[in-house]
Amino acid sequence: PAASFAEKDGTFTSTERRVQRVRPLLSPPGDARPDWQLLDEIARRLGRPMGFTSAEHVFDEIARLTPIYGGLSHARLDAGFGVQWPCPSADHPGTTVLHRDRTARGRARLIPVVDTPPAERPDADFPLQLTTCRLHHQYGCGSMTRRAPLLERENPLGLLWIHPSDAAARGITDHAPVRVRSRRGELATRALLSDDVPAGLVAMPYHFAETPSNVLTNDAQDPVSHMPELKVCAVEVEAAHDARPPAEAER
Repeated sequence: PAASFAEKDGTFTSTERRVQRVRPLLSPPGDARPDWQLLDEIARRLGRPMGFTSAEHVFDEIARLTPIYGGLSHARLDAGFGVQWPCPSADHPGTTVLHRDRTARGRARLIPVVDTPPAERPDADFPLQLTTCRLHHQYGCGSMTRRAPLLERENPLGLLWIHPSDAAARGITDHAPVRVRSRRGELATRALLSDDVPAGLVAMPYHFAETPSNVLTNDAQDPVSHMPELKVCAVEVEAAHDARPPAEAER
């Protein structure tokens, strides 16, 4: 068994290229061990022992073999709030902006961004714009996070954020069942009145098979990337006293 993030010593590198130190808050339970120990044990059994003695030992080898990490060490990272690679030497401050004067590798073709409206805009039949969103405690389609009872407890099923003025115009009260319709389908969920969304916009998470928001969304494609336009479409929301969202949504 592997130790969790809260039980390990070492570093994390974020998507902004910031390398930061992490330290264990808890001791790993039972036979759980940090990743480097597990990999070292696998290598030993394969007849190729690596001989690492700590997470710092591993990081020192990374810095020695990887030029963009060359100026980093646990001691240096302990002294501040992280350093952004490339950091090729101990006296280098790190690189806050990666492509300032030239691209880091090769050449780049710069293309101006032209605002392109969504393929489907609100109209008289579907006057609200829907965007799909994420929740703090769920990820993707929920194939992993929804197996965790504590995460399920934090995010009840079936949510639609709607501005109070849009809800009042439709006779919708907080936590009441609603039906959401688009040109492609409809589903029942539960209204959550909030000014976190502006009037005219509603938002719905896409993690739950019980309330599959992508039943509503548009598969029109971006002409360049060919990505489907799953983040925006036109919908109407109605009070639905005869509809019943999944029972778990009422917790």
